[in-house]
Amino acid sequence: MAKKKPKQKPFGQLLREKRIEKGYSLRKFAQLVGVSPTYLSQVEQMNVDPPTADRVKRMAEILEESVDEWTALAGRLTEDLPAIIHESPTEVPDLLRAVRGLTGDQLRRLREDAERMKEEGRDEET
Repeated sequence: MAKKKPKQKPFGQLLREKRIEKGYSLRKFAQLVGVSPTYLSQVEQMNVDPPTADRVKRMAEILEESVDEWTALAGRLTEDLPAIIHESPTEVPDLLRAVRGLTGDQLRRLREDAERMKEEGRDEET
């Protein structure tokens, strides 16, 4: 039986918790990210949409969090993903639909298989 994933906190709530946990004031963190304290406060209170992928990346890096997880939580895509999807516009979306619902462990094994296949493909080319 698959484990049920714990419910994720909204982006703004998690941002506020991690910022405070790391000891950043609202003003200092806003300055580091390059936004106004007012805007950051609105994001944390979930009164506005989460920031752009670039800003989410910056926030995650400053707070030493996973850029991929934070970008997904913010409902954004990291900058490399659209190009990857456009390289194989049918196969990549099909693959994503096929893996939807797999556990984290199953996804890790699938990624390891994909990396092994890529490596084998490189070996065959040389």
